[in-house]
Amino acid sequence: MSDAAQPDSESPALRSEIEHKLLSIVAAEPTRASTADLYQALSHVAREQLAQRWVDTQNADRDNKARRIYYLSMEFLIGRAMNNALAALGLRDQAAAAFTAPGPALDEVIECEPDAALGNGGLGRLAACFLDSMATLGLPSWGYGVRYEYGMFAQSILNGQQVEKPEAWLQDRSPWEFPRANKHYTVRFGGHAEHHGEWAEWHAADSVEAKAFDYVIPGHGTERVSTLRLWKAAAPSHIDLGAFNTGDYQRAAEFKNRFENISWVLYPNDSTPAGRELRLRQEYFFVSASLQDILFRHLAEHGSFCNLAEQVAIHLNDTHPAISVAELMRLLVDEHGMAWATAWDQCRRIFSYTNHTLMPEALETWKVTLVQRVLPRHMLIIYRINQEFLDEVVRLYPGDIDLIRRVSMIDDGGGHDKDKRVRMANLCIVGSHRINGVSQLHSDLMVQTIFADFARLYPERFHNKTNGVTPRRWLAQANPGLYSLLDERL
Repeated sequence: MSDAAQPDSESPALRSEIEHKLLSIVAAEPTRASTADLYQALSHVAREQLAQRWVDTQNADRDNKARRIYYLSMEFLIGRAMNNALAALGLRDQAAAAFTAPGPALDEVIECEPDAALGNGGLGRLAACFLDSMATLGLPSWGYGVRYEYGMFAQSILNGQQVEKPEAWLQDRSPWEFPRANKHYTVRFGGHAEHHGEWAEWHAADSVEAKAFDYVIPGHGTERVSTLRLWKAAAPSHIDLGAFNTGDYQRAAEFKNRFENISWVLYPNDSTPAGRELRLRQEYFFVSASLQDILFRHLAEHGSFCNLAEQVAIHLNDTHPAISVAELMRLLVDEHGMAWATAWDQCRRIFSYTNHTLMPEALETWKVTLVQRVLPRHMLIIYRINQEFLDEVVRLYPGDIDLIRRVSMIDDGGGHDKDKRVRMANLCIVGSHRINGVSQLHSDLMVQTIFADFARLYPERFHNKTNGVTPRRWLAQANPGLYSLLDERL
């Protein structure tokens, strides 16, 4: 039902709900409520209705043992949630009628919402569009990312120059998130790996807790609500109490910050060694927590991993989540005792990958020495995957040394160990069964240029998925009159 079809007579009922939330949630007297108070109250009215749809959706998927799509991305530029929620619930006209003079209009109330700073460009908007589309099409789907405290920066002009400052979108807490206190996973770093045949025991140097926060992603014209699960990094304990009690307050705070800085900022500056290490930790942090969560859910519903590839599809949005390929192998082989060959067969049927750039210099790579220090077990896994892949290439094209160098997951750095790098895009391609660009032109050029060798090896894997907008949300907000006309005529 379109917004225009909602009778204005229902607006007093909505106003009554808003006033109830003002008292029960905001603790504000309705006649004295500020615009920000009204925003909080209206958002909780919408949140409650969406929560019921979300619970019904999850129960249905669980009961039906649905095959789920998991979309892993470092960015989700989802935009303001209020307008989208009202449109999905068919409450836009009722809400507009409920906010009349002398109080603030609905548009003023909506403007109180800070934009969720979870992305800064097309990659994040593409991810948000896919979540919206999958919910609308009725596809069982989850998004996974990072709950950045400071994401896309705020900017202002001072003395003729652009000045950036952190976008503290969570400073007043978001009414659209659902903290999941019972959903947390340990993510480990450093140390060394000890081999025992096919599997290895990872003796990590330190660890951090990943805590889950859920955002509901409503479909349009449907009762289905999908989930965006974001991970916040938390220290194993809040402070170094010993240091605090001896008066060393700075060291006590550093203990907490050393772990929690992982989810502070979207894309930390990687021009320094410390920044590059933090970026790698950030990528692995959200990947590991997400895959642990996916496997936990699958095991709870199916009891084994023998049908994992039939029930789970994981999409990698660019190379930021590329370490997923090695992490899933680690979890299946080391943690769950699956044979290497069986695990690799599952992996290659589970993963798919979207490429976002045609520039070779923009494809993500990591120094082998850094990966060995931060993720020692994963470096060993990547070496084995790469060796088995290159053995396959040699069988197909014996003696083509240049081809082997180009497609290897390890850039040999001109023969210098300290310059060797892991090519994350190559890892994504070898570990996936589907690869796509974001437009037909992009996808065509991709197989003609940067991935021409892989397209020759795996022509069946390369396809196109055109990026776009969320037409229901965009048209309804940009031109309500045209939206209503199209709705009426179609």
